[in-house]
Order: sequence, then structure tokens, then C-alpha cells
Amino acid sequence: MSPGVEAIRWQDGRLELLDQRVLPGQELYIPCHTSSEVADAIIQMVVRGAPAIGVCAAYGVVLAGSAAYTLHQDKWKEHVATAIAELANSRPTAVNLFWALDRMEKLIVTLPDSENPFEALNSESKKIHLEDIAANKKMGKLGAELMAESASPFAVLTHCNTGSLATGGFGTALGVIRQGWNEGIINHVYADETRPWLQGARLTAWELEREGIPVSLNADSAAAHIMKQGDVKWVVVGADRITANGDVANKIGTYSLAVLARFHGIKFMVVAPSSTVDLSLTSGDLIPIEERAGEEVTCIKEYQLAPDNVGAFNPVFDVTPADLIDAIVTEQGVVLKPTTEKMNALLG
Repeated sequence: MSPGVEAIRWQDGRLELLDQRVLPGQELYIPCHTSSEVADAIIQMVVRGAPAIGVCAAYGVVLAGSAAYTLHQDKWKEHVATAIAELANSRPTAVNLFWALDRMEKLIVTLPDSENPFEALNSESKKIHLEDIAANKKMGKLGAELMAESASPFAVLTHCNTGSLATGGFGTALGVIRQGWNEGIINHVYADETRPWLQGARLTAWELEREGIPVSLNADSAAAHIMKQGDVKWVVVGADRITANGDVANKIGTYSLAVLARFHGIKFMVVAPSSTVDLSLTSGDLIPIEERAGEEVTCIKEYQLAPDNVGAFNPVFDVTPADLIDAIVTEQGVVLKPTTEKMNALLG
């Protein structure tokens, strides 16, 4: 089974990121030699998707540690702390970012001040990357098993991009779709365009098309009409943060899909690694929601859509309440009809 495109490459002591801002027109890799360049790549959406951001942040710490030791020798740790803070400030909602940085920080505490930390940090970041790929493949199998309980084959609808581009490889929700297609459970995918960054149009449709999985791109506002036709049996999405009660923060527009799915009797699946679960937050009301510039809504690249001086509200994420979710799939298992008790039983 294809692992999908390689969006994150670590070689020769540098990080190379497939620039997702210019896909599908160009396949261009951006080199990152410093942790600041990694942070900027995250801010500028060169790389996006919660698991991918976490993996990149870990590699950013490797770059920071190596540079700090070269410049400051046995005082490298205090300078790495500054770099980690910069990485942490790059995106506020995706909890995988903070999970990966916390894991790297815990390792740093154990390392001697007098030795170059590169090898130890490099080894840990590679573990994070490989563990993410393995988790995605496990989730793909668990999600496909769950969907196989429905009469198949059938179509699914997905939102934003949750494939190899958004993860260490293979994908979360798109990993389930890959597995489902491979097993003959899924026969078609509807991909929301995902305004305003058009990840569904530029990225998801591109990933599916290059693997030969039948996909129809649709405007976000066409989702209800598609659901009404009756061939969609599951909506499958990813997550950027899941709280202790099973509320889910994901790309803006996910909440409305969950409402529509419930009305039409369609099941709703969230697929995310356990690193996306934030048990420190009791509900989605506590999740910080990133807002970006209004120009992302009023313009597409250099083309202005709206009149001058018209403002725009541009939240990047929304929160889907747990009672609209049929299943949360993680590499550790599946939570059906999530509640605080069920989430804690699996992941606490």
C-alpha cells in the first residue's frame, strides 16, 4: 500500500519540507537549516496538519540544539529553550506541536551540558517521525474495520487535508480512506474544497488522484446536497486537538459537517493520534482558536475577491461537540460515542 507523498525529509542535518502553498502546481522542497526557519515554515503554512507540525517541531529542536552547542558549548541548554519557545509560538491550536516539544524538552533535561546533543536529539526526532507513520497505519486499519460494519462499498466525505502531507506519512483520516479503498469498502471520496486555504482542492484531491482513488471535489456549501443523495455513509475528518470529553477542534467547517451528518443519518468519524488528545482541557470551550488575516478570505493569492475596506472573520478552526461524533479513532483504540469516562478509560 502506498505511504503517500513524502512531505517531510530529514537528510544531511537539515529539514526539507514540501511547500504546500504552491501545490499542486509545483512540487518544491524548502530547506530549513535553523529552528527559526522551521518556525517560520509552520507560521507561513509551508507545512500544516497537526501531526506534521509536531514532527517538524521535533526536527527544529535538533537544529536548535546543534547550533546552540556549536556557539555556546556547555551553555547550550538555555539557548535551546529560547528556540523551543519560538517554535511553540508558531501555531496555537494544534496540540501535537506542544506534545512534541515537551517530549524533546524532557530528553534535554537528561543530557549532559558538556556534550554535543545532536545525536540524542536526532534519534528522538526520528522516533517521533516513525512512530507517527506507524500510528497512522494502525488507525487506518482500525477505521476501516469500523466502516466495514456498514453495507459497502460506499462513498465518504472528508474535509481539509489529513493525508501524508499533514502527517509524518500515510495520513490520519486519509489513511483510513486509503485503507478502506484498498479493502474495497470505499468506492468514492467527496473532498470539500476547504476555504479559505483550499487544502481539499489543492492537497487532498491531489493526493487521492495521484493514487488512483476516485475523488470528486466539491464546494464546502455543497456538502448537504451531497449527503442528501444517499451514497455517503461516513464523514471522516482529522483533528488538531481533542479534549478530555471528546470535543474536537478541526479545520473550520468541520462542526457544520457534523451537524449535517447527524441530520442525514450519516456517521461521523474523527481520526487522530493519541498525541492530539489534550486531557488537561475538560471541554472544547477551552481550546484556543487561531485566527488569521482577513486577506486570506477576501483574496485568493494575488486576486482580490471582495470590495476594498471589507473586513473578514477568519477563524482557522471550529469545535465539534462530542455528542455529534460517532467514533474517535486513535492508534490506541476506538472510542464510540465519546464521553469523558470513555476517553479517560482508553487514554487517561
